[in-house]
Amino acid sequence: MPAENPPTSNPRVRVTDVKLLSDNWYRLHSTTFDYRGDDGMWTSQSRETYDRGNGATILLYDADRRTVLLTSQFRYPVYVNGHPDGMLLETAAGLLDDDDPETAIRREAVEETGHEVGEVTHVFDAFMSPGSVTERLHFYAAPYSAATYRTAGGGLADEGEHITVVELGIDEALAMVDDGRIADAKTIMLLQWSVLRGPFAQG
Repeated sequence: MPAENPPTSNPRVRVTDVKLLSDNWYRLHSTTFDYRGDDGMWTSQSRETYDRGNGATILLYDADRRTVLLTSQFRYPVYVNGHPDGMLLETAAGLLDDDDPETAIRREAVEETGHEVGEVTHVFDAFMSPGSVTERLHFYAAPYSAATYRTAGGGLADEGEHITVVELGIDEALAMVDDGRIADAKTIMLLQWSVLRGPFAQG
């Protein structure tokens, strides 16, 4: 994990101590490091980092029908932080689990939505919560249709997943971003990409 083997590529950072605080689900570390500022002075800082591995997410779209395929599932962290019921609308996503990003997102698309996609487009990569979480998320998009349908989806029961597949028109999905019904960052990013540079872009 990154926190256990800190890099040495930045000469302004000297890691002096790494402590494992929790290994219950993923790994939480407390790291102390010296940082050299622009004035040349070194200061000691401490940060906690949550290592959960990297992940991938995918926007499934039907350009002809102007629809997207999202998922809905209960997310406890957002429930305790003000979301009305914790049921979050999201693009299909998951951790890489030692797979390469494209292999992982093909797996997650089938598990969550039931669609086995063909050619996928790599959109971009992003750090979603760089202040405390090490995860890098790989963003993809791919068309879906009746021909890509394999199963009802819904996630893996043995992982406690209870996922509902939701099809929305792109205009409705964007309106839901505006009024807060879609509040998941990765989903908002892919929806906005889809109309700016993706399958629903004009001209």
